[in-house]
Amino acid sequence: MIRTDEQIKKDVIDQLASDYRVSAADVDVKVSDGKVTLTGTVPTYTARTAANTDAWATTGVKGVTNLLTVRFPTTFTVPTDTEIEGHIKDRLAGNPDVYSVDIDVSVENGVATLEGTVDAYWKKWRAEDLASDVRGVVNVQNHLAVVPSETYIDKDIAQEIEDALERNVYVDAEKVTVKVENGDVTLTGTVPTYYAKGQAYLAAVNTLGVTGVDNNTVVV
Repeated sequence: MIRTDEQIKKDVIDQLASDYRVSAADVDVKVSDGKVTLTGTVPTYTARTAANTDAWATTGVKGVTNLLTVRFPTTFTVPTDTEIEGHIKDRLAGNPDVYSVDIDVSVENGVATLEGTVDAYWKKWRAEDLASDVRGVVNVQNHLAVVPSETYIDKDIAQEIEDALERNVYVDAEKVTVKVENGDVTLTGTVPTYYAKGQAYLAAVNTLGVTGVDNNTVVV
């Protein structure tokens, strides 16, 4: 069943309003051809991320552009950039998943920038998750490069991803095409739900040798 933009907009607004993380009073939602644009302000970076997830999880949504900005409540004591930078470095250093020696952190006006290298694609996003959860962060610019410690063949990477999709109960692997070129993965085809789209993405992210993932699967 094809859903109208107005129906999608109503559901996105309702979903945002019901998500206690978002505080959606200052969020504006626009929908055009199933593509959602979020503008306005939210009180935390977590709220910004949650709003993006809520929009994507709404039936009929084909894309989400998240233009929300973080505006902390007036009662919130905002840490200095130096303090935020130190906290991010501490989090990275204290996490066994990320080898933080090769990661450089800088912060300007609450925007954290990550540069350097990691040896697996999932570690790139793990580092971003850790940084985004630090008090005072309003956005994260993730410029980490993925440099695998071993050489992987594209054909083998694609086969590993396809096998993972076959094992996943939420994804019909026959409807997803996997292409790998120099470690960069492109997923195309169709999936039944937003959750399945996420599962397909994770199958690629968590595969050794992957240096990038472009998830172009469509929810139908």
